[in-house]
Amino acid sequence: MRRIAIIGSGGSGKSTFARKLGEKLQINVYHLDALFWNPGWVGVPKDEQRQIQQRLVAEEAWIIDGNYGGTMDIRLNKADTIIFLDISRFICLYRVVKRNIQYRNAARPDMGEGCEERLDVDFLKWVWQYPKAKRPGVLDKIRKLTTEKEVIILQSPRQVEQFLQVIAREKNDAN
Repeated sequence: MRRIAIIGSGGSGKSTFARKLGEKLQINVYHLDALFWNPGWVGVPKDEQRQIQQRLVAEEAWIIDGNYGGTMDIRLNKADTIIFLDISRFICLYRVVKRNIQYRNAARPDMGEGCEERLDVDFLKWVWQYPKAKRPGVLDKIRKLTTEKEVIILQSPRQVEQFLQVIAREKNDAN
C-alpha cells in the first residue's frame, strides 16, 4: 500500500480517514478539494486538475482523497490500493451538517484557502442521491480493477476504525 486512492460520498469521512492513514503509513496526503478550489470557491479548470493529478500520481507514494469523477481514472489507474468509503447516506448527511456548524465562517483543514465552509441544497441533494446516482458507477469502475489492484470497501465508521487499527498493528509489528 503505497499509492492509495480514497473515494466516497461527501461526508463519508474521506479527508479524515486519509489524514489518519497517512500518519500511520507515513505517506503524503493530498486532498483534492484543497487543490481544486481557489479562494472564493473558484474551481480549477479540468485541464489543470488533470495536470495536478498527473504530477501527484507520478510520486512514489501518495494518498489522494476525493471524487472528481471526470479525473478519477487518473488516480484509480495509478493506485495500487483503492479504498471506497461506502457509508450510509444518513451518516454522510449528519457529518456534512456537523462540519458546517463546526467550521462556520472558516475553511476546513482539507479545503482550499479562502473557501469558507458552506452548505447548500444542491450539495445536500448530491449527498442524498449519491447511493443511487454515483455509487453504482463507482462500484462498476472499481470492480473492473479488482484483479490488478487491492480494492477495499468500508461500509461503516466502525469498519473504518477497525481498518486503521489493523494498519497501526501491522506497522508496529514491522518495526
